[in-house]
Amino acid sequence: MGLATLDIIQRVSELPGRNAKATALRQDVAGGGPALNAAVLFARLGGKATLVTRLGHGSISTVIREDLASHGVIVADLAGARYQPAVSTITIDDATGDRQIVSTDAQSAPGNRAGSAAAGDIGSVLESLGRADVVHLDGHHPDLQVAAARWGRDLGIPRVLDAGRWKLVMAELVPLSTDVICSADFAVPSHPEGPMQWILDGGAALAAVTAGPSPIEWRTHLREGSVAVEQIHAVDTLGAGDFFHGAYSLARTALDGAGQAPDPATSLGFAARLAALKCTVPGTREWLGLIAGEKPLDHLRTERP
Repeated sequence: MGLATLDIIQRVSELPGRNAKATALRQDVAGGGPALNAAVLFARLGGKATLVTRLGHGSISTVIREDLASHGVIVADLAGARYQPAVSTITIDDATGDRQIVSTDAQSAPGNRAGSAAAGDIGSVLESLGRADVVHLDGHHPDLQVAAARWGRDLGIPRVLDAGRWKLVMAELVPLSTDVICSADFAVPSHPEGPMQWILDGGAALAAVTAGPSPIEWRTHLREGSVAVEQIHAVDTLGAGDFFHGAYSLARTALDGAGQAPDPATSLGFAARLAALKCTVPGTREWLGLIAGEKPLDHLRTERP
């Protein structure tokens, strides 16, 4: 459940300065957005992914739909008639991996600011999906996020929240989630000492914080730990966080015969390995060919402590 954009990615030998031009070394065009990229990897790893989003119709939407279809992702569109998806323009320094991103997120057209679907419409779409194994949330389109989180809670479905950065909806969304994974940039305005205890006090079962190449810290109500991250030469980190969360959500569905999910360290480590792999390849789609033929759920089931 979340954002769908069109990403136009240009790699340059050096980021251009003010009023300067640069010739791209490489260009990639693909669907983007945290939930969209997570759904693409979820499907690539053998899961059945449905992206509930606002996409609309038109040339930009068509490109995004074709990208999702090519990766086996089903789309449930809740856009109104005037909705247009955002276009993210991304420039990456080929030598350092530094990047510049400009996007309007979910606010690209005048008609996008107001909710485009009534609560009943959102509920009907969710009910039409049948039973899900996990609800993945990215914080975009707040009305859709909260409706999906409540739907998952009422059905007892795990709700995994990609809390990359603080948004106002997080105050409502975090208590509705079971697994909350933040970036190091996630800061709760009322809790400057750190988000993990605030997340657990709100009702989540797991809180975790990622910090690029540094270890992932995690905590539950009974245990805590850290997961080392593979040290690699990163050529492109774009989308790595999105794919990390998609891999974690897939891991969350790998139940054993007793209905138990993998240990948090196992799930987070699995996600971190895939995110590291992505960082070794430019773009957000080419790297998916490196994981063809894997059976990740079987792998996770055999990794239990």
